[in-house]
Amino acid sequence: MLAQIRPAQLVDWLEAVREHGQPIVLDVREPYELRMSSVKADGFELIAIPMSVIPPRLHELDPHRPIACLCHHGGRSMQVANFLKSRGFDHVANIAGGIYAWSAELDPTVPRY
Repeated sequence: MLAQIRPAQLVDWLEAVREHGQPIVLDVREPYELRMSSVKADGFELIAIPMSVIPPRLHELDPHRPIACLCHHGGRSMQVANFLKSRGFDHVANIAGGIYAWSAELDPTVPRY
């Protein structure tokens, strides 16, 4: 089963999976969305790859490193997380509520749109 974590639970998830490598937050939103709002990497590596190009860019991701997927509200990131899991990625989670919830739960300086 795929892990669903709220932004407020991210720190705990990062600590729980750190033994498997430096965690990644994979932002799967489109470039125009990244220009409107983004998160700061704190305790994780931030990688942005739009959902539509994940398959051809899959080789850029290490299947053994922990990856938490992020989008606007959590729908696209859930699809990407399931895709990664089906391709043998070991430690994958979806950030439920996306960047919208991130702003509400973790960092109110992150613009909501």
